[in-house]
Order: sequence, then structure tokens, then C-alpha cells
Amino acid sequence: MSLSYYQIATQSTVRGLNNLDHLIDLAVIFCAEKKIEQSVLLNARLSPDMFPLSRQVQLVSDMTKSCAARLAGLDVPSYKDDETTFEQLKERIAKTIAFIQTIKEQDFNGCEDRKVTLNWYPDPMTSEVFLLQHSLPNIYFHITTAYNILRHNGVAVGKRDYLGQI
Repeated sequence: MSLSYYQIATQSTVRGLNNLDHLIDLAVIFCAEKKIEQSVLLNARLSPDMFPLSRQVQLVSDMTKSCAARLAGLDVPSYKDDETTFEQLKERIAKTIAFIQTIKEQDFNGCEDRKVTLNWYPDPMTSEVFLLQHSLPNIYFHITTAYNILRHNGVAVGKRDYLGQI
């Protein structure tokens, strides 16, 4: 049996969101134990020209909902990027997961023939290119960057935290 667009665009991305939510839980514990303001980690970045942790989480949310919605032929919900606490980021992740879980497998019927157009990209992409060469690499890049920001700042995260339960 082969994998479907539905499985990849919903199940694997929700797994990534759940694992990111777990990383945030560890960041909250770290801040409490070390008596560090959450804003220190939320505004942390790996390099001055990279986005901070809070934006990395927002981008994972944006990329996952965009991936699933566009492949299912649905409108992508727009969320304000105004989270300033870990609790708010966790709420955003939960809202993103809830949205993705409303999408049914049959919504993906025929998606392999859809073209995906992004405002900032010059040409429409095939669904396969959008999923495998754009969406998934971006989603995992931003999850990995969030992980690396936390690890770099001393949060005790490891590969099992990134991968989650298998």
C-alpha cells in the first residue's frame, strides 16, 4: 500500500506539531526552574539575521495549515502572529491541529492534479513539488530551528523529544 497525500499532509505534520508542543513544554519547565523570563527564550535566535523562537513556531503553524489546506483545495485560515507567551504558542499549535483534523481524506481526492500557486513564487507548483520540495522541508526546517534555539540556550531537549513516540 502506498502513502497518500492525505497521510503525509495531515498525519505527519500533526505529529510534528505535537512534538513542537512538547518542546515548548520543556521550555516552560526550563524557564520556571532557572527563573528565566519566557521572553528570553521566545526572542532567542541562532543568528542575528534569523527569526526568533516565537516566529519559528508561528511559521510551523503557517506551513502545516497551508500544506494541508492547499492540497485539499481549501482556503488557508489566517492567524495573527501576535503570540508573546509559550501558552499562546501552545494555543496556536492546538488551533492548527484542530483545523488540520477537520480536513477529510476525501478532500484530497484529485489533489495530485492540482496546481498550487503562492503569491511570492513565480510559477504554479504541482502538488507533489509543493508537498515534497516546499512544504515538508520548510516545516521540518522550522521545527529543527526551534529545537536548536532551545538546545543552544540550555533547555534539556534531545532527539527523542524531537522525534516523539514512535
